[in-house]
Amino acid sequence: MEMLDTNMLLFLLATGFLAAFIDSVVGGGGLISLPALLLTGLPSTVALGTNKLASTMASCTSTISFMRSGKVNFKLVKYLFPLSLIGSAFGAYAVTKIPQEFLKPLVVVLLTGVTIYTLFKKDWGSTSTYKGITKKIAILSVTVALLIGFYDGFFGPGTGSFLLFAFLMMGFDFVGAAGNAKVLNFGSNIAGLVTFAALGHINYQYGIPMGIAMIIGALIGSQVAIRKGSTYVRPLFIGVTVLMISKQAWDLLTH
Repeated sequence: MEMLDTNMLLFLLATGFLAAFIDSVVGGGGLISLPALLLTGLPSTVALGTNKLASTMASCTSTISFMRSGKVNFKLVKYLFPLSLIGSAFGAYAVTKIPQEFLKPLVVVLLTGVTIYTLFKKDWGSTSTYKGITKKIAILSVTVALLIGFYDGFFGPGTGSFLLFAFLMMGFDFVGAAGNAKVLNFGSNIAGLVTFAALGHINYQYGIPMGIAMIIGALIGSQVAIRKGSTYVRPLFIGVTVLMISKQAWDLLTH
């Protein structure tokens, strides 16, 4: 196996840290980490698998960080975590049977809707209005866990934003929504990681150093979010979602 040269190592460490810092709060870190891995010359499927390894290491870290801070609703997410994992496993299987292309226009429309809604709801997510598991919350949360889990395994971009938005709809504040979203995102990441590993589509020489940098980025990013609250998370959420819309729209126009 070729040795990883110093410049490449530093590049992966820097991009991994930055990606995880953002991803630990609102998702979207793949906008940084995946292109970075593609620039190393890895085949696209191996880059996807290697990114999944590193991002799973990061999402595990930020999940633990949010859990330890008390920003995760265990009563709710303990039921949703396995559903997210199951949904992602089906999504990862489906992607081998169905082309992803039909999803791209829909993702742009949905992300645009999420951003516009958040912009116009000025005080949305500043305080929690969540009152517990009602029938409506139960139906919404189960649907969200399965569908967004499936989406993450099948396609992926915007998963963190969709999950955070869903928990805001349930009445959580931005930090609580981010914590719950990260737990479900970790579940869907595990299923994707197992699939890529089984197919042999992971470069561990690149993935492990990047993953270590992403652990540090996730730890710092989640702590900043917990301490600064919705005044920090809300603009970051809007900014990252706008970037994802731009990226997906660009891909549609240029392919």
